Formats: sequence, structure tokens, C-alpha cells
Amino acid sequence: MEGFHDLLKLLDSMLGGAWWFPYVLLGTGLFFTIYLKFPQVRFFKHAWLVVTGKYDHEGSPGDTTHFRALTTALSGTVGTGNIGGVAFAIFLGGPAALFWMWATAFFGMTTKFVEVTLSHKYRVETADGTMAGGPMYYMDRRLNMKWLAVAFAIATVISSFGTGNLPQSNNIAASMESTFGFDPLVVGSVLGVMLGLVILGGITRIAAVTSKIVPLMAFIYLIGALAVIFANLENIGPAFASVIGDVFTGSAATGGFLGATIAYAFNRGVNRGLFSNEAGQGSAPIAHAAAKTDEPVSEGMVSILEPFIDTIIICTLTGLVILSSGVWKEKHHNVFDRSDMMIVSGAYTDTDESDRQQLYAYINDLDTSEVTPFNGEIQVVNGKAITMGYTLLNARSVAEDVKFTFGEDEDLFTGKLKVVDGGLIKDNIVVSGNSLIHSASLTALAFTKGFFGESGKYIVSVGLLLFAFSTAIAWSYYGDRAMTYLLGPRAVMPYRVVYVFAFVWAAVSDTTLVWTLSAVAIVVMTLPNLLGIFLLRKEMKESVDKYWDDFKKEHKSK
Repeated sequence: MEGFHDLLKLLDSMLGGAWWFPYVLLGTGLFFTIYLKFPQVRFFKHAWLVVTGKYDHEGSPGDTTHFRALTTALSGTVGTGNIGGVAFAIFLGGPAALFWMWATAFFGMTTKFVEVTLSHKYRVETADGTMAGGPMYYMDRRLNMKWLAVAFAIATVISSFGTGNLPQSNNIAASMESTFGFDPLVVGSVLGVMLGLVILGGITRIAAVTSKIVPLMAFIYLIGALAVIFANLENIGPAFASVIGDVFTGSAATGGFLGATIAYAFNRGVNRGLFSNEAGQGSAPIAHAAAKTDEPVSEGMVSILEPFIDTIIICTLTGLVILSSGVWKEKHHNVFDRSDMMIVSGAYTDTDESDRQQLYAYINDLDTSEVTPFNGEIQVVNGKAITMGYTLLNARSVAEDVKFTFGEDEDLFTGKLKVVDGGLIKDNIVVSGNSLIHSASLTALAFTKGFFGESGKYIVSVGLLLFAFSTAIAWSYYGDRAMTYLLGPRAVMPYRVVYVFAFVWAAVSDTTLVWTLSAVAIVVMTLPNLLGIFLLRKEMKESVDKYWDDFKKEHKSK
């Protein structure tokens, strides 16, 4: 597992954490925004009217309505990215990460408009009478680039696990354990069985379920978030100021938080924004291909709303809850993930300004850091280290009240622990203490700082359960459509079996490991899609102009 984690870290640095990827993603959205004359602004009102069915035509081909296609696509995006992902972005990049999530959403509204329109235009009717679509079909049928279509479909299968499956299960399990004390394996197993039962029903059942879950939970989540925001109303102004201010200065090392550079906040904010709204990833077009309409651009209009609802509304609520409550830079007792933990030489404290600056430089890989990884042995007696000359960091903070226990029974450990390049060698030692926390656990804690008190965490837990579970359902559909394209219908059932088992496994796996895998998978899927839509830019512009001219003529005559 250690070798696999090292491989993922390498791939993340090359892809998920690559400096160039955010520029490619935002650059594509910016290009189409200007090229199509700001469609996310021009057609925003029209998109809402299309969703209501105002312009539907009787007998249009498809499997589901505009609204159900929207909620199905939203169920694939509104999940851990909105709850755990925002918390993770702020944890990594500070408040500025939220700004870059907004930017990703704004330009992503146009990117999604383009990818959905083109994918819907080249959808096909399968042998069983249902519709199948997605970027692989326009790549194949229009661009005659079978290799690109195959690459995208393979990436979709990978991303169905890295985006729609593993992080969702992991965050549900973590939230259920921290809130209700449920065993993660039990949670994963029960939900795995339910997942298996649901995905056998295909797009019709999925659309019916998600059209009920998404609006209900969005409303409940809104009430819970506003309860925290209004309880901390005096902090909302400073929260917004920190979001904007840190874009230009970076997040300073203050208190428990060791800060983040401008570049790091930009990179992680854009990546988490994409994980949340999936604009450019090419996933939503697969759901929208089932919509009943003979006009692809109209379905593209519907998709404009997704990044707006997902990121600009829901992610902003989560971000304001976390920032206004202040819990994001406070230390809390938790069990340390090995991938979050590092041991450095020397004694440092985050109450000393010079120490904070040195640790800030080390955490952010700056050349000015004099901090080095610790190598040697730590002597532990009854769970407490007595060795001097080292500092244990966890989750970008200096850990306090650290305890070492042995095995699952949490017996206090006594003995020597070998440390190589800042990492413990013994795998069966559990390390706990006070440090920063992140992901869904951070959001759940923030929701307790409002009018609902401790009960607020139940809103997060239940919301995360339903949102994330519906995301896993939607992504199983994306994956099986990709498998159908690659290997035919016979490949769908084996894929679903593996998908369910992976969902169970992720419930008990390393949180940071799962997030790293998701970051890599997203990039692998997104790049072929961005290339494809760019190659069809002229056709897209012609389609939009024709649709809008025809629409104005039709409704002017009425």
C-alpha cells in the first residue's frame, strides 16, 4: 500500500497537482465564455425556463425530462465536493481556495454548456431503445477520433471510481463514525448492498430517485448552513475579506494553520472546484443525453445551471460556515492519517512567529525553509514520547498531546519507534492527538457552531449520506455507459460488481489517499474532453447562433 501511495503522490504532482492544469481548465472556460459572448449570463434566465418545460415539444426523443436530467447530473456533482471538498480546499489553500472555486464555476458554466450540447447532438439510440451519449460519441461520430473516444471512455471508468465512488463512500463512513459512532465497515457494507440494488434499475430509476433526493436535501442543507451563518453574522464580512485578500497575498501562517502560498491556493481551489461541479470533466453530458428534446442546445442551456447551483450556491454556503465559525484554524482531537502526518527535526511551536514562518516554508516547499525530515528513533513510554529534538506535524499544524497506541485495542505503546524521512516505519501504531482537521469532519464540526448547536452535525451527516450516495449512483451510470461503449453490454454487470465492492472498501481506507486518487482521475478524464470541445468550437458557435435566432423568430411570431 505504501508503494501505491507513493505512485499516487507522483501522479498527483504530475496531473492532479500539476501547475499547468488549472490554467488549461480555466483557460478553456474563459475562451468559450468570450467566444460565445458570455452565454452563462445571456442565457441564464432562459435556462430556468427551459428546465420548467415551458418550451418542450410533445413526442421529443429521450428517456427523461429536462428537470430529471438536471437533478441526475446534479446528483453526480452535489456530494462530497460540496461538503468535504470545500473543507479540504480551505484546509489546503486557505480562504483563497474558495475564490478559485467560484472562478471555476463561473467559467465552468460555459464549459458545461458546450460539452452537453455537443454530446447531446451526437447521442445514439441503443438496441433496447434508450439513449446513450457523452463526449465519446461526438469524438467518435463527429471528430472521427476513435482513439480519443476510447481514451475518454477508459478515463470515465477510472474516474467513476476516483470521483463518484471512493471519495463518496469514504466521507460518508467518516461522517457516520464521527457523528453516530457507526463502524465504517458496517456503513460501507449496508450502503454497498443498497447501491447494488439501485443501479440495476438504470437511468429511469436513477432519475426518479435523484429528482426527489436532490431538492429535499439542498433545502435541508440550506437551513442548516444559514443557522450557522446568522449565528456568526459578525464574522461574515471578515470571511469574505479573507477570501478576496488571500488571493493576492496567500494565507499567512496563523495559530494552528501553517498557511498556503498564492499558487497553492489557486491550484487546489481550481482542482476542488472541478471535483465539485465537474464542468469540463465530461460526466454530466452522459446524464443529459437521456433528456427528451430534439434540440441539443436547449439541453446545453439546462446544464448552465449546474455549476451555479453546485458551487456558487452550495459550496459558498459550506465555505462561509467553515470560515465564519473559525473551526478551520483550530486544533481538535483526532486520529492521525499517516499521509497527513510528518515528523521533522528540531523543536518547533506554532505559537512562535519565527517557527511558524519556518514551518510555513517547509509545508509549502519553499527554498527558504531550514526544516528537515527527522531520521532516527523515538522512545515511547506508556503512549507518550520522551525523546526530544523532533516535532510531529499533522494536517498542516503542530500536533499536541500526542499519544501512541498499539493495535486496534488501543493499548498504550512502550518501546522504540523508527522514523525514516519523517515517516513512522511501524504500521500497527495508532497516533492520535490535537491538530487541525479537514474534509467532512471539519464541515460537520462547523455546523455545530450555529443555532442548532451539536445537532447541526446531524444535518451534515445525513446530507452527506444522501448527496454522496446519490453521487455514487449517478457515477455508476456514467461508468456503465462507458463500459458499454468500450466492450458492449456484457461488460456492464462485472463493472457494477467491482463498483459495489470498491464502494465498501473505500469506507475503511485512508482519507487523503482517496482524495489523491480522485484528483488524478479527474485530470485523466478532463483533458481529452477539453481537447474535443475545442476542436468543435466553430460548430458549437454556429449551433448556438442558429438556435437563438430560430427561438427568437418562433416566439416573436407568437
